[in-house]
Amino acid sequence: MNKEIVLNNQNIIIVSGKIISIEPYKREINYTSHLVIDGTGKYVMPGFSEMHYHWRNKQGGIDRDFKLLIANGVTTVRNMAEYDWQDHVAIRDSISKGEKFGPNYYTAGPYLNSNDLKTIVDAIAVVKSHKVKGYDFLKLADNLPKDVYLIILEESQKHHVSVIGHAQREMPLEFSLRLKSIEHVEEFVYIFKDEQRNDALFLKQAIEQIKVSGSTIVPTLVVFDMIVKSIDNQKFKTLNQNKSAQYMLLNDFNYWSSDENPYRKNLKGKVINGQDALPLLEGYFKWMKTFIKMLADAGVPLMTGSDTFGFVVPGFSLHEEFQFLQDCGLSSFQILKATTVTPARYLNTIATEGTVSEGKNANLVLLNKNPLNDIENTKAIEGVFLKGRWLDRIKLDSLLMETKTLNK
Repeated sequence: MNKEIVLNNQNIIIVSGKIISIEPYKREINYTSHLVIDGTGKYVMPGFSEMHYHWRNKQGGIDRDFKLLIANGVTTVRNMAEYDWQDHVAIRDSISKGEKFGPNYYTAGPYLNSNDLKTIVDAIAVVKSHKVKGYDFLKLADNLPKDVYLIILEESQKHHVSVIGHAQREMPLEFSLRLKSIEHVEEFVYIFKDEQRNDALFLKQAIEQIKVSGSTIVPTLVVFDMIVKSIDNQKFKTLNQNKSAQYMLLNDFNYWSSDENPYRKNLKGKVINGQDALPLLEGYFKWMKTFIKMLADAGVPLMTGSDTFGFVVPGFSLHEEFQFLQDCGLSSFQILKATTVTPARYLNTIATEGTVSEGKNANLVLLNKNPLNDIENTKAIEGVFLKGRWLDRIKLDSLLMETKTLNK
């Protein structure tokens, strides 16, 4: 992932979960090895990053999600909200200590909206609580009073807590770009006025402003696609036919397949701003995909995430997100960068993650096909190396089967 090439015929020497050497292939190597993994005809790359994950189902447990993620080559996860019945700092710390087997794990605190942050006093208290608890990020979910928003940013900087989340739609773009990352490219639909989204000069200037700001964008197209399909009668019927749906808990599957699906229930046949919801959202989606291509071409940092709920099944959904990004016109290398190098730089772990190179942690995916030829080849996983542990295809399949035992 240093550049868009394949290094052919290499030995990767791993000791205690760390890459100590990469050298030209030779039949006999000068190391005493407990395990030799034959990668003949295969491709090694850094593990994938799911940078917008939610654990939403108490019944299944987070270990179930971890199995789905790891089986799909995900070695880094950023959880995007802690609900009342969860303790993600404890989960993160147990993984770090080796007590729980899971991907590299980062977490935001509780899902915060304007009801939680009405005053400056609220803002100061919330930031302090995030610092004391030890969350990696503070996530904002909707529009705040300007004075409260500014004090959140100021206090967070003071306490070294990064602020991320949804845009401040009622303020000029510059205010939202003070966030470390903006979640969902959909946010730009609402920041920009209708006429601005179709103004080439305006968009060029806005993209330059985004690029200069250094803020990172996480598109999450796959979840918006699910929303649109939920209110389209014909496409709705196809959602539960997706191969990944077999890994949903039965209660979830039945709920999201029914007319109780909240998007179907609340949006189907509704009129928004004088327009039927379905064509309106379809238009938004088309614009979002064009805008992502413009962001990528301008060099704005992008990361991959899928917002994991409903038919957006952890692990599988990240590969669907890759496909949507390819549909936007991004090259395979741009997409792979968004799931490896950019997240490592964003998380300040580039010294040990994000590339296959000497001195890095061996959190790797072994593929049967070259992902540079077609991003769909990221699904052709032969094995995953995570935290010093090798999981071959048989083991990965067993992880998937274990998740099915809870699906009844």
